[in-house]
This record gives sequence, C-alpha cells and structure tokens, in this order.
Amino acid sequence: MRKIISMVLVLALVFALVSCGGNAGTKMTMGTGGTAGTYYGYGGVLGQYIKNNAGINVTVVSTDGSKANIQGIDAGNYQLGTVQSDVMAYAWEGTRSFEEEGKIGSFRVVAGLYAEAVQLITMDPEIKSVADLKGKSVSIGAPGSGVYFNAIDVLTAAGLKETDIKAQYQSFADSADALKDGKIDAAFIVAGAPTPAITELCTTNDAYLVPIDGAVADKLMAECPFYTVYEIPAGTYEGQTETVKTVTVKATLIVSADATEDDVYKLTAAIFDNIDAITAENAKGAELSIENATSGMTAPFHPGAAKYFAEKGVEVVE
Repeated sequence: MRKIISMVLVLALVFALVSCGGNAGTKMTMGTGGTAGTYYGYGGVLGQYIKNNAGINVTVVSTDGSKANIQGIDAGNYQLGTVQSDVMAYAWEGTRSFEEEGKIGSFRVVAGLYAEAVQLITMDPEIKSVADLKGKSVSIGAPGSGVYFNAIDVLTAAGLKETDIKAQYQSFADSADALKDGKIDAAFIVAGAPTPAITELCTTNDAYLVPIDGAVADKLMAECPFYTVYEIPAGTYEGQTETVKTVTVKATLIVSADATEDDVYKLTAAIFDNIDAITAENAKGAELSIENATSGMTAPFHPGAAKYFAEKGVEVVE
C-alpha cells in the first residue's frame, strides 16, 4: 500500500510541475549595454515581449555593449545581444575592433531595430562643429568599442586625428558625469535618441548637440557606407529648439547561430507582431518595421528570422 501511495504522490507531483510550468522551455540571456544607454532599457522591453509571447525566458543583462555582446555569444554566455551594425560587420569580417580575434561566425541576425545616432554632446559654447574639438578633452568611448570607431571615423572625416584631441575613454554615464564636473569638454555618445544619459544632462545643465553634417558627413559616408544621414528632431532634448543633423548606424538584434529555428521564429514574431504595444512602452518601437529590420545587414540572418520575414514577403540572406 505504501508503494502505491508513493507512486501516486510522484505522479501527482509530475503533473503539478507540468501544469505549473515545470518545463519552462528555452532560456536566453540578452547582452545589452550600460544602464544609461538605450540598449539596456529597450532590451528589457523586448525581453518581456519575447517571454510573454514566445515562451522564451529572457534574462536581460547590462554589458559593455556591442563587442562584449558578440564575444559573449561566441563564448556561450549570451544567446541574444543588441549591437551596432558597424561593429557586427567588423566581427563578421574580422576587421578593426575584431582584428586580433579574427572573424567571428557564431552569431546570426534577427533584425535591425532602430537608428543609432552619433551624438556629439558638449557644454562648451566654443564648440560648434567637429573641427572645434581640436585640442579639447573629448570622451570617445572605450578603446576598440563601436563608439570609439564611430568617433575616430567622424574625427578623420573632419581632418582630425586621435592625437589632435585629449582623448578620454569613458562610458555614457561616466561621460555625462565628466561633462557636468567640467572634466571633459565634449563626448561622443552613439545610441537611439533620446538617450537617457543625454536627457539627464540637458535637463539639469546647459548642454547641447553639435551637428555632424555637410562635408564631414559626406566624406564619412563615402568612406564608410554603413553610415546614413539622420535628423534628431527639435524637442528631443530639453532646450533643443532646432533639428540637429548627424549620421547614424543601426541597432541590430543578433542571436546565437546554435539557437533553434523554432525559437528564433517565435521570438521574431513576438517582436514584430507587437510593434504598437512595444512602442507604447519605448519610443524606439516606432522604428520597428519589416523594411528596417531586413535592410543594410552585413551578416546572414538566422533561418528562424528568415522564415518569419519570408512570410511577410521579404527574402533575406541566411
């Protein structure tokens, strides 16, 4: 009798675990960026929609950004990551910030998400153009990061070298603090606008964006075709009364090449079938579209994402 009772209890426990979600399904960790940037907040929103609509338990973590996320996927620590499209190209080709590591092919594209504006922020009234950075103390991101190469590209297009400025290598949050404390004169911040670090800076200080346009933008795009022109609308930040012209790369969601086709199909659908709801929680959702998701990618798409986009009438390279 005791054996029968024990067996009944075991079966009851199994059924209880199944009914309560004992089989929790796929778990993924998503690498994003610093807590003061757009990647982290937006990644949290996307992770929640993936969890609720695809049944994939996503843990969103703060990281050092694009390169760290690609390396994290390659090491098996992350399964998802938000990256700059240009850094993704460096990894796939084994150039620039990935020259030492060589090509990394352990990731695939899910989708392009939104424009990442190259934002040059200052509180120094003498800085009105990129050329005015000469001799100034300027934060250009961590060495080898996406922001670092964006800053070097912009400086080069303006006829400046890294040695022409007093380069500082800081995160978004540290750059904002350093500007407030008068320790630096300007900072490059590459992220979707509005960016929390810049919003806070413009709200509490007399800070403003410096345009990256004209001949500088033209030369930059001629030499680096993954850049495109972009306008930050007036009113994006406190005190910004006019549109600011700049250049942009694209924030992109990538996934481990080892992820199953079914999981990636479901997580892609969880995002693009819920654009309006995502936009209500984060303004960057307004840039989600099939066209934006599938254009300008320099690495192949995951078969699961490709299947979803094919159903929407768009063929992508796998």
